[in-house]
Amino acid sequence: MMRPHKAYPVELAQFHSTDYIDFLHRITPNMQEQYAKELLRYNMGEDCPVFDNLFEFCQIYAGGTIDAAHRLNYGLCDIAINWAGGLHHAKKCEASGFCYVNDLVLGILELLKYHARVLYIDIDVHHGDGVEEAFYLTDRVMTVSFHKFGDLFFPGTGDVKDVGEREGKYYAINVPLKDGIDDASFTRMFRTIISKVVEFYQPGAVVLQCGADSLAGDRLGCFNLSIDGHAECVRFVKKLNLPLLVTGGGGYTKENVARCWTVETGVLLDTELPNEIPDNDYIKYFKPDYTLRLNSGNHMENMNSKTYLGTIKMQVLENLRNIQHAPGVQMHEVPPDSYLPDFDEDEINPDERLDQHIQDKHVQRDEEFYYGDNDNDHDMEDTY
Repeated sequence: MMRPHKAYPVELAQFHSTDYIDFLHRITPNMQEQYAKELLRYNMGEDCPVFDNLFEFCQIYAGGTIDAAHRLNYGLCDIAINWAGGLHHAKKCEASGFCYVNDLVLGILELLKYHARVLYIDIDVHHGDGVEEAFYLTDRVMTVSFHKFGDLFFPGTGDVKDVGEREGKYYAINVPLKDGIDDASFTRMFRTIISKVVEFYQPGAVVLQCGADSLAGDRLGCFNLSIDGHAECVRFVKKLNLPLLVTGGGGYTKENVARCWTVETGVLLDTELPNEIPDNDYIKYFKPDYTLRLNSGNHMENMNSKTYLGTIKMQVLENLRNIQHAPGVQMHEVPPDSYLPDFDEDEINPDERLDQHIQDKHVQRDEEFYYGDNDNDHDMEDTY
């Protein structure tokens, strides 16, 4: 069966690098053919367009999730947020669905250095296939994805019958949903399943992907969640009182994505935000009401009957009964952590990004033993 494609907005399709186009014009036809083959090999193009500073973009969002995991491991925070992350479709050897590097997998691998079990929860409208695939054969990570399934909806995976294999059998949980699911149905299913998952699995840390394309009115989505309904899932996970890494994800009605993640930041900080959006450089996107929460009403009929949702819930709970209760892990050598900066972050302006040159000055190579900045061993008398 042909894999469904994830159609993308026109402005994204036009976001190709002018330098990249110029490059194609300068190379020979044979080189162009070879270059096209390499792009096809890694699934670049169509859903994963090439654009200016693509590699730096991947470094920033993936590095943010890895750093968030480091901070949780070191006890520097209880909750770490990277709204730029959550690119859950990327695979080990290919890009997919706007996702180039799977930062969630990298973050979970960091958490596994300190935690025997990590729970991954995904409320994006699309199935979290890249994360599930990465941990499909292990019981160290349980993946739980709530998503639209059927009608060739991208990525075409995530049936309730997909439960993992070998050591990972029953540690992949999929909750396939139909069009139009509303707040009451979604949050009821979410609370029931996640409560049982935590009871059975007893994770040491949680990663929550908060894709906002599950909101009502999203340009690519087909669910009917309000911002408050979406945020209720975040509130429920926060109450578990486990180390929590929160990321963004999909979302194609940008003003509603901004609203949603702002409200959810408030939830994670136990802060009630006013409904009126203050004046800012992007205020024009929120007209005419300029409010944080929308009274959007129902956008589509809920095709998820009580019978259908009850059947899915029963199947998921039955699968949970088949797992080893809170599986353990053998003692093994923990891989070394990445470099953690030793400068005082409180003195750095959070609104200013350090350029690469300044960041490099904070890294000291182990094999360099200079007495001073200008010491190049010209004066050898002191060494004997």
